[in-house]
Amino acid sequence: MTITAQMVKELREKTGAGMMDCKKALTEVNGDMEAAIDFLREKGLSSAAKKADRIAAEGTTFIHIEGNEAILLEVNAETDFVAKNEGFQTLVRELADFLLTNKPASVEEALAMKMENGLTVADHISNAIAKIGEKLTLRRFEIRTKTDEDAFGPYLHMGGRIGVLAIVEGTTDADAARDVAMHVAALNPKYVSRDQVSTEEVEHERKILTEQALNEGKPENIVAKMVEGRIGKFFEEVCVLDQAFVKNSDQKVGDFVKSTGGTLKEFTRYAVGEGIEKREENFADEVMNQVKGN
Repeated sequence: MTITAQMVKELREKTGAGMMDCKKALTEVNGDMEAAIDFLREKGLSSAAKKADRIAAEGTTFIHIEGNEAILLEVNAETDFVAKNEGFQTLVRELADFLLTNKPASVEEALAMKMENGLTVADHISNAIAKIGEKLTLRRFEIRTKTDEDAFGPYLHMGGRIGVLAIVEGTTDADAARDVAMHVAALNPKYVSRDQVSTEEVEHERKILTEQALNEGKPENIVAKMVEGRIGKFFEEVCVLDQAFVKNSDQKVGDFVKSTGGTLKEFTRYAVGEGIEKREENFADEVMNQVKGN
C-alpha cells in the first residue's frame, strides 16, 4: 500500500511522533492507522497516542435544563464567526427547548418533527441557513433525567466549544456537580469508573505496555509487575473517579464526590467538531477563484 504524505501527517498529529517514525510505522503495518498508533506506542515514540481527532467543524454546544430534565446538544456552522452570530445562537436555544420538550430518539426523528410554526425542524434550520448564509446542522444531542434528590452538573467551556452534562445522584449540591463537569471538560476521561472499561480494552493496553517495557530492555521477571503499575496509570487517564481533581490535585475526583454524599452516575462530554474533518483550502486561492468567476 502506498503511504501518502497526508497519512503521515495525520499519524503525526495523533501521536506527536517524528515524521520518519510515522512513515516507518505506517509502512510496517501496511497503512493501518490504529495499528500504526499501537506500533509507535510500543516503541515508546508516541507522546499523544490518545489525542482526540482533530477538531474541524465550527459551531457550539449548549445545555438547557428544565426541572429534572436536561439536554446537551451540538449544532454546527461552517465558521466560528457565524457560530457567534445572534441568529445562530437563537436557533440553538430554540432547538434545545423543542427537543427537550418533545424528546425525539434520534437526530433523524427530530428533523422530521413539526414545530409550533408548522415547519419541521429540518425546514426551520433551512430557514436559518437562508438568513445566515452558511450551512447549519443539528449534529447530536443527549437528553437526561434525574430525581429531586440528585443534581445536574452543566458546564460550558470557552462559550460552548466544550459542553459537559454530569449527573450526581444522592446529593442536591449543584455546585459540586458542576465542578465535576468542569473537571471532565478539562481532562476528557472516557469512563466514570474502572468497571466500565471492557476486559478487551484492558488486555489490549496490557499488551501494549508489556511490549513497551520489553523494548525498554527491562528484565522479563519484573515486566509483569511494572505493567500492572502502568495499568493503574492507564485507569487514572481514562476513569474520572481515579483522576486527581482539577480544583484540588491532592484529592481524587471519587473522594470529592463521596464527600458530597453523592455518587457520580454519568457524564456526557461534547467538543465542537470532534471527529469531523474540515476541508483544507487555500483562502487566497478561493478568493482568486471567486474573482475570476465574476
